[in-house]
Parts: sequence; structure tokens; C-alpha cells
Amino acid sequence: MSSVGQVIRCKAAVAWESGKPLSIEEVEVAPPQKDEVRIKILFTSLCHTDVYFWDAKGQNPLFPRILGHEAGGIVESVGEGVTDLEPGDHVLPIFTGECKECAHCLSEESNMCDLLRINTDRGEMIHDGKSRFSINGKPIYHFLGTSTFSEYTVVHVGQVAKINPDAPLDKVCVLSCGMSTGFGATVNVAKPKKGQSVAIFGLGAVGLAAAEGARVSGASRIIGVDLNPSRFEQAKKFGVTEFVNPKDHDKPVQEVIAEMTGGGVDRSVECTGSIQAMISAFECVHDGWGVAVLVGVPNKDDAFKTHPVNLLNERTLKGTFFGNYKPRTDIPAVVERYMNQELELDKFITHSVPFSEINKAFELMLAGEGLRCVIRMDA
Repeated sequence: MSSVGQVIRCKAAVAWESGKPLSIEEVEVAPPQKDEVRIKILFTSLCHTDVYFWDAKGQNPLFPRILGHEAGGIVESVGEGVTDLEPGDHVLPIFTGECKECAHCLSEESNMCDLLRINTDRGEMIHDGKSRFSINGKPIYHFLGTSTFSEYTVVHVGQVAKINPDAPLDKVCVLSCGMSTGFGATVNVAKPKKGQSVAIFGLGAVGLAAAEGARVSGASRIIGVDLNPSRFEQAKKFGVTEFVNPKDHDKPVQEVIAEMTGGGVDRSVECTGSIQAMISAFECVHDGWGVAVLVGVPNKDDAFKTHPVNLLNERTLKGTFFGNYKPRTDIPAVVERYMNQELELDKFITHSVPFSEINKAFELMLAGEGLRCVIRMDA
């Protein structure tokens, strides 16, 4: 390609300050350096994490910044030392990475890479501590190493999953964060057996992906727990069979679920970040074999409290990060599950907007409308 080794000028949606609408600007995108890849983004979607850091409440604000981390695109060029990707490859950039060399990457049990684990504070590339984005020579910060709200972006090779070129990028782009997080929490960590019961706490996009994991696993009962009853009807499409609204009961929801299931569910997956939901998700699983998995991110001052007898009675509590998927090794196979019609993605995508209307995606999410809004970069 004629752009190889050159600065590319393209459009990007820049967050100049917290809580203010993104501004479509012309940015310069530098060529990829050692172990980096420059990607032409075709589709990106909005995740709650983007909104959280755009709003900049409860963390270190870093602006101006190009947000975005759920996306699909095509490799435009590669930097020095990149051997497993080449221009034209179809890829998903991912907010966390896999260097394939550290103790975590060499372990079959972990996906928490020492080098490329999610870092929300870093606004530059690891190689040289500099940004690849600029406007009139002034750097614009990266976000999660992906910054997909740009027509072109530069990503560390360890954060890029090469996928089947036949997979529709406007669908599989949602696998680069939320859907894989929820689906993997169920199939890789909770691991319900066919015919078992599963409770899902929180019926947003990640919780419904966890429910999809339970459906694919052959769960006989999938109990959805949410404070918003308007979510119940939609959740039926994802295999949820019963609903519990904690506000409808005068006893703890874990007791309600235990009564519904003759002692507790076999598995539970918590996708809210509420510390009370985490405790309920653990205490609602059956003694002897029940497994609870925590997915939601709590507030920094939260403390998990339960009586140790709940553990001594052979309940298991687990946590997960990105559904325990290694980005480069495992995500291509998740895409294949979609291609083989084992995993449904279309029902997660409730809205679509052109790049010029990216702020509408924020408005939809802030209003609690829909699950995923895909942003078409060429429109």
C-alpha cells in the first residue's frame, strides 16, 4: 500500500474534555513502530467502559484522547518484528493483550499478560512512551492501547487477534470486549453442565452474553436477576427462563433463589459490579457443588463479606477477566463459534450509526436504550 511507512491523515472522534460530545477531527496517525500494527478500522461499537472514561468520574482524567476498544478492521501495515500479521489480515483489536512470553501467557490457567494487561491510565505506546496520534503536532492520547474511534489506529501486535476473513466485521467486532467477557465467564469459568441451573445477575450486554453462554451449555433453567423489569422481555431471546427482581421481595434475593431451586442454583454469574449482587450471587449457589463467578468491577472501597461457613460448605467463588480468553490464542475460535452458528451475535446489536453520528451512540447508552450500537466508520 502507498501509505506504508507514511503518516496517514484521517478522521477520528476526539474527546477533548470529560463529558463533552466527541469532536470529529482530522488527525495524523504515525506509522507503526517495533511490535506494532496499523489497522484500518471498519466497524467499532460503544461499551460502557468508553462512557465511564469519557465521563472521567472516579479515575484519572486523561485528555485529549481517542476512545474506543470494541472493533474490527484490516491490517494496513506492520512495524519491525511483526511476523504473524501482514497487510490485509482481518483483525479484532483487544483492550488487553498476550505477549506469549511472560509467566501468565505461558500458563494455561491465566490470560493476565504482564506486559499488555489492561492499563486505563496509559495514554502512550509501550515501545517508546509516545502517542501515534497528533493534531498539528500536538499528541492525542491513546485509550486501552486500541483507540478505535479513529479511521486508522496503531496497536501493539499482542493486542490484535487475527480472525477468519469471511467473518462479518460488523457483527464479530462486539467479541473484542463485552460479549467475550460474559460468554467466557460462563463457558470457561462457571462451566455449567447440561441440565444445570444458572443465575445471571445483571441483564445488560455482558450479563446477556453470560446467559448466552448458559444457553449454549445446555442449562435447563437460566434465572435472570435485575432491578429493571423492562429488561426481562429482551432477556428471553438469550435463553433466560425466569426472572427475579430483588425489589419485589422482602427477603434477600439469595434466599428467594434458594427457595425457587430447592437449595440454590448450580452456577451463578455476577455482571453488575454491585457488591451486594456479588455477595448474593455467591450465597445463592447450592452447597456441595455450587460455583459463583464474579465479572462486574466493584468500587475501589468495596469489601466482599460472607460467612466462611458458606465456603466450608463447598461452595466455590471465582473471578474472571475477559472471560479467561487469551486474546490472540482464543478469540479466533470464538469467532468460529459464531461462524458455525453455535453463538448468536446479531441479537446483541440493537443500533447502528454512521461515524459522523458517534455521539448518538453515547446518547443511546446513557438513556439505557439497546445493548450494542455499531458505528460504521465509512459512513
